[in-house]
Amino acid sequence: MGRVAVVTGGTRGIGEAISVALRDKGVTVAANYAGNDQRAKEFTDRTGIRAYRWDVADYDACQDGCERIAAELGPIDIVVNNAGITRDGTILKMTYQMWKDVMDTNLGGCFNMAKAVFPGMRDRKWGRIVNIGSINGQAGQYGQVNYAAAKSGIHGFTKALAQEGARAGVTVNAIAPGYIDTDMVAAVPADVLEKIVAKIPVGRLGQAEEIARGVAFLCSEEAGFVTGSTLSINGGQHMY
Repeated sequence: MGRVAVVTGGTRGIGEAISVALRDKGVTVAANYAGNDQRAKEFTDRTGIRAYRWDVADYDACQDGCERIAAELGPIDIVVNNAGITRDGTILKMTYQMWKDVMDTNLGGCFNMAKAVFPGMRDRKWGRIVNIGSINGQAGQYGQVNYAAAKSGIHGFTKALAQEGARAGVTVNAIAPGYIDTDMVAAVPADVLEKIVAKIPVGRLGQAEEIARGVAFLCSEEAGFVTGSTLSINGGQHMY
């Protein structure tokens, strides 16, 4: 019986590339999305991957969504916590709601999804959880105290949960992408983007498929001895 995966934020950008990469490895993929029904339908029509709508910041919705997927596709073996939002601004301008929205989605979503799937993975003695962090969670970024804090929290969450799952065959890892050529980055003004690329040693933006290949490895049978790790895929922009 094949593995079943849930990719949050899985119908566009990096999430779409991850969904497709896992599908191409023979995994049955369910792609979660937050609200763009038209984009989700186009994604399903194009890839054949089923899309499921719920907000990962909503604890009960995560429980219900995962129960539905398990009933329709089978027990969930793999979760990729990719869903994320930005609400940028310096702390002088950032409202509490801007802080809370980002923390609830980017970090809270990881907790909500792990709570939904971790017991079953542990009972079946196999599981893969991959959390998508960020270079800005490692190095910080001006005007992103909410986003950087949430993504940094993901790296700590990953290390702690990895210790809980290790003896049960459940690995938990993170990937920290650098600047990737997605719609979000494309919205950055050209002069600002030029300065960003100038700081990347390989001299270009990353591709979503490059992140997806890293995720596919961490979700594989061959990655069973890798847990509690963060894989940085950033073109050499931040090394430590």
